[in-house]
Amino acid sequence: MKKRDTIVRYTAPERINHWITAFCFMLAAISGLGFFFPSFNWLMYVLGTPQLARILHPFVGVVMFASFIIMFFRYWHHNLINKEDIFWAKNIRKIIANEEVGDVGRYNLGQKFVFWSAILLLILLLVSGVIIWRPWFAPAFPIPVIRFGLMLHSFAAVGLIVVIMVHIYAALWVKGTITAMVEGWVTKSWAKKHHPRWYRELRQKQEKSTE
Repeated sequence: MKKRDTIVRYTAPERINHWITAFCFMLAAISGLGFFFPSFNWLMYVLGTPQLARILHPFVGVVMFASFIIMFFRYWHHNLINKEDIFWAKNIRKIIANEEVGDVGRYNLGQKFVFWSAILLLILLLVSGVIIWRPWFAPAFPIPVIRFGLMLHSFAAVGLIVVIMVHIYAALWVKGTITAMVEGWVTKSWAKKHHPRWYRELRQKQEKSTE
């Protein structure tokens, strides 16, 4: 692949940020499933021992939240809903059939849904996690609040796992997406096909910088 035929989609700091978040999610999700289902207790060994997992799980969750907050401030302005997203949603059948529709910017509506769902669920996980975090914070809350926190934490965790599964499936479905997050680049033809408005915006910036 000739360098002139590719463009940068994600810089090295962006990719590192993404994979730190992904790694922490995997650790937190796997160990969390071990807490939630007795038959999955063996999953807690991903963090050492069950006892160590109970200590480390919330800290891993905090690191994941902090890493995603950095991603949030990097990308929130690219994930605002616009009229092209409405057109994209109205043509969802074509999307399912692997057709590209609309003048998509850096992210399409599906990617924006994953982004906003993730930040909402992570906030719920952080708040509920603090409430149930023993021995540090849980003693400050009454038992009914802790019980509600446990329920909220469980539902938010399952919701986030589902959202990330959709994210992974979409990344595998659209050829070139994984390369973008691993190596940082995409081909110009990929950008024009999947994100035409984003490609035009990049070209305009390049033209202005060379003037």
